[in-house]
Amino acid sequence: MNTETVYPILTGKRALVVGVANEQSIAWGCALAFRKLGADVVLTYLNEKALPHVAPLAEQIGAQLLPLDVTQPGQLEAVFATLAQQGKLDIVVHSIAFAPKADLQGGLLDCSLDGFLQAMDVSCHSFVRMAKLAVPLMSEGGSLFAMSYHGADKVVPNYNVMGPVKAALEAACRYLAYELGPRDIRVHAISPGPLQTRAASGLKDFDHLLSEAVARAPLGELVDIVDVGNTCAYLASPFAKRLTGSTVYVDGGLNIIA
Repeated sequence: MNTETVYPILTGKRALVVGVANEQSIAWGCALAFRKLGADVVLTYLNEKALPHVAPLAEQIGAQLLPLDVTQPGQLEAVFATLAQQGKLDIVVHSIAFAPKADLQGGLLDCSLDGFLQAMDVSCHSFVRMAKLAVPLMSEGGSLFAMSYHGADKVVPNYNVMGPVKAALEAACRYLAYELGPRDIRVHAISPGPLQTRAASGLKDFDHLLSEAVARAPLGELVDIVDVGNTCAYLASPFAKRLTGSTVYVDGGLNIIA
């Protein structure tokens, strides 16, 4: 019998979760965890093609659903304008990344300028823009989360251009934590272990990364989206109110292995 007791410690909080593509998305794990602990959740969907996959998930947790493609001028501002009309915001999860396939699957040496800039804009600078728009709505403090990966810190074969991009994202989190600390806004980079998501499917030999993670991680098993969501929910709660600026690994300890 499941005797787990869940305390709705995020009741009264509102979370914006960006990056849900389907039920395997890391962002969906975050949305589930926030809702389970009592938060109201706002989800975004990329475009009309993505809507049929995201709408049923939003309905499942009673989440508001808004369109957002950060590459389209004005869409990010429109999301936050809608949120501002509705009240405060407490939590933001940025779980989006993109690089053109040719630039992602080729080595860094062969990455085009356009591909590099596009990867940096979607995967890193959009988080900075998101933070700037969120700050005025976090009058009572809040938490910002961005999704990274171990390839930001160490070389992971085939991660290629996303390694430098995620390194920039982690640095951005630290600098934002410094700037926003006086406003009681905490910022974390979350670094999950390999997960079978749609985004990860674009990486060459990803199945090898999964099997290697199981073999090498001290806990000997893969993490899942619920693990990541629970970590973010904890960090967004009062239990973690003195924590900020960290890159938090959710990988079964894989990152400590040489």
